[in-house]
Amino acid sequence: MPWVPEYFSAPALAQIEDKRGGQEPIAVSYFAGLMAGEIDALTRSFGGEPELHHPVRGRVRGARAFAEFAAENKAWLEQRDATIENVGVIITERRGVEEVVLHLGGEAGQVDLPVAIVADRQPDRRIDELRIYFSTWPLTGRHANRPPLLQPDPKLREPDVVGEYQSALATGDLEAIMAAFEPGAYAREPAGGQYIHEGPEGLREFYAQLFSNDGGIPLEHCTVTDNGQACALEYNVVRWGRTELPPEAGIAVYVRGENGGLAAARIYDDADPPLGRVA
Repeated sequence: MPWVPEYFSAPALAQIEDKRGGQEPIAVSYFAGLMAGEIDALTRSFGGEPELHHPVRGRVRGARAFAEFAAENKAWLEQRDATIENVGVIITERRGVEEVVLHLGGEAGQVDLPVAIVADRQPDRRIDELRIYFSTWPLTGRHANRPPLLQPDPKLREPDVVGEYQSALATGDLEAIMAAFEPGAYAREPAGGQYIHEGPEGLREFYAQLFSNDGGIPLEHCTVTDNGQACALEYNVVRWGRTELPPEAGIAVYVRGENGGLAAARIYDDADPPLGRVA
């Protein structure tokens, strides 16, 4: 959760607390901060020059560019009558990962847009940079290739069942990936909405389709943010089965269940998968 509460006015914080059911925020969530409209508070939440990476706007750097982006984004959210569904938060000492679903109105009907926001933070909780992830498919009906934001770290290893899942994903091992999930688990595609696959039957059908291009999906692993309950992996997609792809940035969040398996896998990228036919 990015924004530092101390920089917001008392009326803005009261409004944010009211939407949180009276709970005082440890940090102000990304979209709540935008909707508050206090550009100075958003800018001061950065430890240095504001820097943000957005799937559509690309890199936004500098106080003036960031202020313009924030004002435009706020106006767009208001125009679409946006409401924000909070999904999950991971906070560690130097990084925060926030997940929401934006429910957007408009002439074409409601759109549900899953969004993940990553904030690299300094020890005083101010932001080094923000990275925002979502698929453009729900908005435009098309995928947009997004170049990598981060360099891969070959030494990076995910713990326990998250690491087991990644190994199975890379090799296209359907049985191993099924074994990583608990019985009532689900996987959500970047497009959200109807693209949620639940239970053993739904998960098996989904991953069989993902592996239908003669192989798995080996990712370049860039960062891991883990609080013990959930683990977020920022990555680059570079290959899908037998097909090499232009490197593309993404993030996935894996939630652990009560029995040590995965209860949920939520994916945020915009890759256009080369899929084959499932027998």
